[in-house]
Amino acid sequence: MESNYFRRGFGLKSVIAAPLAADYGSAVVESLRASGNRMTVGPYQFRLAQEFGFCYGVDRAVEYAYESRTKFPDKKLFLVGEIIHNPHVNDKLRAMGITFLERGDDGEFDFSGITPDDVVLIPAFGVTRNDFLRLGKIGCIVVDTTCGSVLNVWKRVEAYARDGYTAIIHGKHYHEETKATASQVERHPGGRYLVVFNLEETAMLTDYIEQGGDHEALARHFENKSSPGFDFTRDLERIGVANQTTMLAGETMAVAAAFRRAYEARYGAEHLAEHFRAFDTLCSATQERQDAVHELLKDPPDLMIVIGGYNSSNTCALAALAHEAGVRTFHISDSDQLDVERGTITYQPVRTRVTETVANWLPPSGVIGITAGASTPNNKIGSTIAEFARTAGLEAELRAALEPANA
Repeated sequence: MESNYFRRGFGLKSVIAAPLAADYGSAVVESLRASGNRMTVGPYQFRLAQEFGFCYGVDRAVEYAYESRTKFPDKKLFLVGEIIHNPHVNDKLRAMGITFLERGDDGEFDFSGITPDDVVLIPAFGVTRNDFLRLGKIGCIVVDTTCGSVLNVWKRVEAYARDGYTAIIHGKHYHEETKATASQVERHPGGRYLVVFNLEETAMLTDYIEQGGDHEALARHFENKSSPGFDFTRDLERIGVANQTTMLAGETMAVAAAFRRAYEARYGAEHLAEHFRAFDTLCSATQERQDAVHELLKDPPDLMIVIGGYNSSNTCALAALAHEAGVRTFHISDSDQLDVERGTITYQPVRTRVTETVANWLPPSGVIGITAGASTPNNKIGSTIAEFARTAGLEAELRAALEPANA
């Protein structure tokens, strides 16, 4: 795949700069930044988290997609899954003529329509080793936008497998990034992985490590979350902890700490290194956005709006932080979730996978906290604030607030 494999873009940033700014820029966000991330509109003060929205990895992935369309204007372009978990961005790419590949009933992506003359984009989450090898056999042009932070986790998981340690991955087993990360154990014969979602699942394993128990019940519970043929009596002897890069940082650290305690209790502190490994594989951008929400919550707003795809793990984590701090929180996928005419908002309650629509959600006044996941473009943040102002009947006041930035 060497001659057909591209990971560093095509040097077309200056060509795509204007289309990117037009598609994703926001005068409202720029005004907020210029005023210290605060803006008063009528009886409301908007406070934008210091770190929010597109991270470097997402910027890079979107730029490479635009560059690829420019570089290969006459070729068919395919994307394995979604470039990032944001419906607005993905819709833009579809409008550019990029075909999105989906998993079939067998759980595999359908590559049957790809020829050696075509271009295939690998998303920011990466793809499994099997999918990468399948693309290599086709001989198509591959543009790899996998985030560097994800690659760092892959290296750690691969090292665990190489050294005979089972990779324990804190993540969502159905998420594309976690699927790709777990597949890295396949680089070594006998490589094993197991995915834990939360501290409750972690406790099931640590109890077993310390005290033994019903390994068949564990096998049933983790059937779709572990490598084929996973043997709980054998494959938990030595583990290394990693994570999906967009999980809650504090929870990942708590998961690692729980496993550390279990192995120390089982084997003694002097033998801990023989059975347990853990390294910091948290994404710096994810950490920065979570830290920014923690900082904003030191002086809690009256209401928090978190903007980003409902299937965006890092966005869900930001909403969870605000909700668990006791702030009324609305995680919306887009500004169109605010229905101005009806005065309703449609949102995804924290730690659910459903949406609800509620009326009378707007407080009469107060501080409105705003943040957005790492896959949310600025224009969706700006349009959310604009729709909020429309709902409150404050369009003129918003224009007036923006005038200094537009002067």
